[in-house]
Amino acid sequence: MSAEDNAARIVAAYRDHRPYLIDLAFRMLGDIGAAEDTVQDAFTRLLTADVAEIADERGWLIVVTSRLCLDRIRSARSRRESAHDSAEIEFVAPPAPGLADPADRVTFDDGVSLALLAVLQRLSPAERVVFVLHDVFQLPFPAIAQTVGRTAQACRQLATRARQKIAESQHSSRFDIASAEHRLVTEKFIAACANGDLDGLLAVLAPDAWGDIDFGPGGPVRAVVRGAANIARNLLRFWGPEATLVSQPIAGQPALLGFRGAELSGVLVFTMRGEAIQAVHVIADPRKLATLGLQLSAPAADL
Repeated sequence: MSAEDNAARIVAAYRDHRPYLIDLAFRMLGDIGAAEDTVQDAFTRLLTADVAEIADERGWLIVVTSRLCLDRIRSARSRRESAHDSAEIEFVAPPAPGLADPADRVTFDDGVSLALLAVLQRLSPAERVVFVLHDVFQLPFPAIAQTVGRTAQACRQLATRARQKIAESQHSSRFDIASAEHRLVTEKFIAACANGDLDGLLAVLAPDAWGDIDFGPGGPVRAVVRGAANIARNLLRFWGPEATLVSQPIAGQPALLGFRGAELSGVLVFTMRGEAIQAVHVIADPRKLATLGLQLSAPAADL
């Protein structure tokens, strides 16, 4: 393989897989800056690897990124610090039956919190990585075994122990894991926004989709946008390549945290109709975002 072909494959891998890898790293580390640095490190290692010998760049990058995350979590534990996780955001609006009414609003209560933060911190580094890779990202145990350096059966046991610890915790009454279909839609949505891909967004939006923004009390009048094309253009305007989106299921619905730099700038909650996004609700209330931002950046308890 020529140097030009090698460089072209790396550029394509960066475009195609970086959004997914940042999403994965964020769910393990809970810090957008650390997630981006970890993924950058993984691509730096790809630059020095023999790409011609790598049959699956995505799989290779998942393994390397996950191992780097595992190293970070272990290092944090050894220093009695915590690479804190994002956990479920309390969602109190009832799910809209059938087609959602634009008059409905997605709201958070005053106690909005990342409910599983303390629980996930109690998992061992290996339990956390296995749980995120399998239960959240639905990767098979044989593939996960490459990351943690254990057998597939041992990884199954780690996942079981992680689920038991979460179920036994008094700090969380529920933990929603996105379905495989919702996970795929979320992944496509993130990739389309990251690459400025209008057609990619239209592919996951229902033709009659609509969206709204919650600015909070004292903010401008709530904006409602109708039609997939209008929504897609607005999404790319505000959440295109300059922003970073990571997945965060809320009450069984796909949702994203949107960052600009290291600052949480919005929460995007999806209402689904089948495998298409019927509505995109954007939480932009500064008070609610400030609460979530503090929880993401606050020092966590010892692992």
